[in-house]
Amino acid sequence: METNELIGILEQLERDKGINKDVLIKAVEAAVASAAKKLWTVGKEEDIRVVLDPKTGKLTAFAGTEEIRSSEFGRIAAQTAKQVVIQKIREAEKDVIFTEFQERMGQIISGSVYRFDKGSIIVDLGKAEACIPKKEQSPKEEFKQGDRIRAYVLDVGRENRGSQVILSRAHPNFIKRLFEMEVPEIYEGIVEIKAISRDVGQRTKIAVYSKDEKVDCVGACVGMRGTRVKNIVSEIQGEKIDIIRYSSDIKEYIQAALSPAEISQIQIGYEEKKANIIVADDQLSLAIGKNGQNVRLASQLVGWDLDLYSFDQWKKMQDEIEAEEKEDSLEKPLDLGEKVEKASGVFAEVSSISLKVAEELNKEGFDSLEKLSKASLEDLTKIKGLGKIKAQKIIDEVQGLLNKNTGA
Repeated sequence: METNELIGILEQLERDKGINKDVLIKAVEAAVASAAKKLWTVGKEEDIRVVLDPKTGKLTAFAGTEEIRSSEFGRIAAQTAKQVVIQKIREAEKDVIFTEFQERMGQIISGSVYRFDKGSIIVDLGKAEACIPKKEQSPKEEFKQGDRIRAYVLDVGRENRGSQVILSRAHPNFIKRLFEMEVPEIYEGIVEIKAISRDVGQRTKIAVYSKDEKVDCVGACVGMRGTRVKNIVSEIQGEKIDIIRYSSDIKEYIQAALSPAEISQIQIGYEEKKANIIVADDQLSLAIGKNGQNVRLASQLVGWDLDLYSFDQWKKMQDEIEAEEKEDSLEKPLDLGEKVEKASGVFAEVSSISLKVAEELNKEGFDSLEKLSKASLEDLTKIKGLGKIKAQKIIDEVQGLLNKNTGA
């Protein structure tokens, strides 16, 4: 390899591969110095360094400050260094690819299906290969070798063989980016995507909000005659999309999230972020959805626990609560002997536990405040004499006592 030819190769690599010429020059200098060290014997305190003239391509070797002159130097540069230079170039290429795809994390990129490997789809991106693991695929989508495919860049890592690019078509942000690409108002920031919940391959709910009252956020996402949302549905091969109008009023937001079901009444628990939702009997199955899908996605979208009841279910539950409260109010006071017995027991401080209930709790293994505090509502309602209201009252009181005793 002639010296001027070497410079020409480095410049061509910079143009074709995008590798900085200075990086390549340093790689050549390090490679030749490494090869020269094996041939020449110098003092241990002296280090061999090689300098490449970026204009002429001339390589000069130094031991300390003294130039090393040898007739074999050309052969070393042409043979030994060539292999190491190629290796350095490959490493530099890997860095370029890693940096390029790391900068594209969170974006959608396109490629072609190259092959399939243990359920994963290997995608040819041109400069590199990417992988869509099975868990990041939609179960209803099918691709063949050579198909064009778009996916969300989920992660980029380094491996010995090069950069490992992980793609996803199952991530909620894949839907978000598709809407940003399809809806100019979202890309421009006029319409904002507030939340997304997704049952991959089945249904997606997306909540949108308009910062400009003149712009209809739902209409912008749907597009004229539904063209925009149809394009996205086509991309995800038929997965249904519900576009929800976001509202700061939680009742309105929940009602929209549960569409197409019609809500009759909502009871809100702000502290627990829970809501009891009452619907007409003929709306219950619609509100719940197939396999609970509609209410599950709505709950994920608004970030609240949603409990659904039909009118009949709600009335029956209220009747049970009223009967239970009435029973509590009529409970016979303890006589003197019972008071003494209860005062010596583990539940002496718990006013909501009668002697009879204490006996039943002991039978079921709840023989300490700590055990009782960890019991669920379902556990306690299985015990004779305990309904939901009384059981919850006991749990709250016991936990309060424990917190008080531990100073929490």
